[in-house]
Amino acid sequence: MQTFINIALPKGRLGEKVYDMFERAGYECPSIKEPGRRLVFENAEVGVRYFWVKPSDVAIYVERGAADIGVCGKDILLEYAPDVYELLDLDIGKCHMAVAAKSDFVDNREKTLRVATKFDHIASRYYQAQGRDIDIIHLNGSIELAPLLGLSDVIVDIVETGATLRENNLCVVEKFQPISARLIANKASFKFTSDRIDKIKEALSALK
Repeated sequence: MQTFINIALPKGRLGEKVYDMFERAGYECPSIKEPGRRLVFENAEVGVRYFWVKPSDVAIYVERGAADIGVCGKDILLEYAPDVYELLDLDIGKCHMAVAAKSDFVDNREKTLRVATKFDHIASRYYQAQGRDIDIIHLNGSIELAPLLGLSDVIVDIVETGATLRENNLCVVEKFQPISARLIANKASFKFTSDRIDKIKEALSALK
């Protein structure tokens, strides 16, 4: 009976780049490129089963054992601290975690700094290290609006090119954490199938 290595891929542009790496590493699955709404794809010849999930959910699938391995951003690992093994930096999906604000922003350290973000833990640790008193305002989207409408003083978010910030008259105050895609593994899966997972890891590493 064929046993598959279950692989959680992040939906979207990053996931396509990740799958391309797996394909070049010898773990192709042609059906994944067929048009349609299917979410699960497998290739018995190489023993892999892929499935698309929301990027922020990859670590949950891996941690809970629904996936043996997966690929997610370092931001997810830092924010949610899932109980998984981080095996490899794939050197794709590169960006930074950054503080951004309106161009005329001046930090008055005598006042509590209002910080809008969806990365509460990352932002809290960053400012805690500075001894800065902050008020976290958790938002799920359109973070850039917060300082424009006076909801926050600054935002903490992922910045790739900075184009979205510039279009909304914001600028980067400081970049403080490099982010990229990481190969992660379920701890139990790694214990029992470490040889197969290591083989995938080495094949991917050779492409870097």
